[in-house]
Amino acid sequence: MCGPRYLVLDGKRYLWADLLRLRQEQRKAAKKEQPALFSLKEDCRPPSQKTACGRYQQPTLFEGK
Repeated sequence: MCGPRYLVLDGKRYLWADLLRLRQEQRKAAKKEQPALFSLKEDCRPPSQKTACGRYQQPTLFEGK
Protein backbone atom coordinates (compact mmCIF):
# COMPACT_ATOMS: atom_id res chain seq x y z
CA MET A 1 0.00 0.00 0.00
CA CYS A 2 1.43 3.38 -0.98
CA GLY A 3 0.93 6.81 0.61
CA PRO A 4 -1.62 9.39 -0.51
CA ARG A 5 -1.06 11.13 -3.83
CA TYR A 6 -2.81 14.33 -2.84
CA LEU A 7 -4.25 16.21 0.12
CA VAL A 8 -7.44 18.28 0.11
CA LEU A 9 -7.40 21.46 2.24
CA ASP A 10 -10.21 24.05 2.05
CA GLY A 11 -11.47 22.45 -1.13
CA LYS A 12 -8.09 22.76 -2.87
CA ARG A 13 -6.15 19.73 -4.02
CA TYR A 14 -2.40 19.65 -3.28
CA LEU A 15 -0.04 17.00 -4.61
CA TRP A 16 1.79 15.24 -1.81
CA ALA A 17 5.12 15.38 -3.68
CA ASP A 18 4.78 19.18 -4.00
CA LEU A 19 4.10 19.50 -0.28
CA LEU A 20 7.18 17.43 0.53
CA ARG A 21 9.31 19.57 -1.79
CA LEU A 22 8.02 22.78 -0.20
CA ARG A 23 8.73 21.42 3.28
CA GLN A 24 12.30 20.52 2.30
CA GLU A 25 12.81 24.08 1.03
CA GLN A 26 11.48 25.45 4.33
CA ARG A 27 13.88 23.28 6.30
CA LYS A 28 16.85 24.38 4.18
CA ALA A 29 15.92 28.03 4.63
CA ALA A 30 15.62 27.56 8.40
CA LYS A 31 19.12 26.07 8.59
CA LYS A 32 20.70 29.19 7.08
CA GLU A 33 22.22 31.60 9.53
CA GLN A 34 19.79 34.22 10.73
CA PRO A 35 20.94 37.83 11.19
CA ALA A 36 21.28 39.17 14.71
CA LEU A 37 18.36 41.14 16.11
CA PHE A 38 20.70 43.82 17.47
CA SER A 39 24.32 44.82 17.00
CA LEU A 40 26.76 42.88 19.15
CA LYS A 41 29.02 44.90 21.44
CA GLU A 42 32.50 43.95 22.58
CA ASP A 43 32.77 43.19 26.30
CA CYS A 44 35.48 45.56 27.53
CA ARG A 45 35.42 44.47 31.19
CA PRO A 46 38.53 42.94 32.76
CA PRO A 47 38.57 39.13 32.62
CA SER A 48 37.81 38.79 36.34
CA GLN A 49 34.61 40.84 35.91
CA LYS A 50 33.15 38.88 32.97
CA THR A 51 31.68 36.12 35.17
CA ALA A 52 29.42 36.30 38.21
CA CYS A 53 31.95 34.29 40.20
CA GLY A 54 34.74 36.73 39.34
CA ARG A 55 32.60 39.73 40.25
CA TYR A 56 31.78 38.12 43.61
CA GLN A 57 35.39 37.19 44.41
CA GLN A 58 36.89 40.51 43.29
CA PRO A 59 34.30 43.28 43.69
CA THR A 60 35.20 46.62 42.12
CA LEU A 61 32.38 48.70 43.61
CA PHE A 62 34.65 50.64 45.93
CA GLU A 63 37.55 51.12 43.53
CA GLY A 64 38.16 54.71 42.51
CA LYS A 65 38.18 55.49 38.84
